[in-house]
Amino acid sequence: MVYDRDTINILLVEDNPGDVRLTEEAFKECKRFVTIYNVADGLEVVPFLKKEGVYSGSPRPDMIFLDLNLPKKKGHEVLEELKSDEDFRTIPVVILTTSKAEEDIIKAYSLQANCFLQKPVNLDQFNDMVKSIDAFWFSFVEYVNKD
Repeated sequence: MVYDRDTINILLVEDNPGDVRLTEEAFKECKRFVTIYNVADGLEVVPFLKKEGVYSGSPRPDMIFLDLNLPKKKGHEVLEELKSDEDFRTIPVVILTTSKAEEDIIKAYSLQANCFLQKPVNLDQFNDMVKSIDAFWFSFVEYVNKD
């Protein structure tokens, strides 16, 4: 099924409540209806995607925003798990992190991240980044959601 470009589901894997709120607010500025689903640690990602337990009603996300610095299971481990699973490897994964370490960037791309973005430090830059993601990923990129 080709996804509805006016309704987007994003799984945000982020443990910082301030960054979750910032992301939610930034996406409110977009012309599409975007629903942000948040899991706060790396161990919750696969149960969300498999619709297990408390996530039984969760949708398949159109995109995953993944922080690298997570409790319980680090972002690189989560990325490796997602991209090695046939059911999840086609979901675009955008690394959204404070890290700008070259080794983190190289490792993320070697594990097949679709994009690596450093979290902007101010609100205007963050909003600009989200508008760019919206304009590119949800206007031009072709994607089929298998759900």
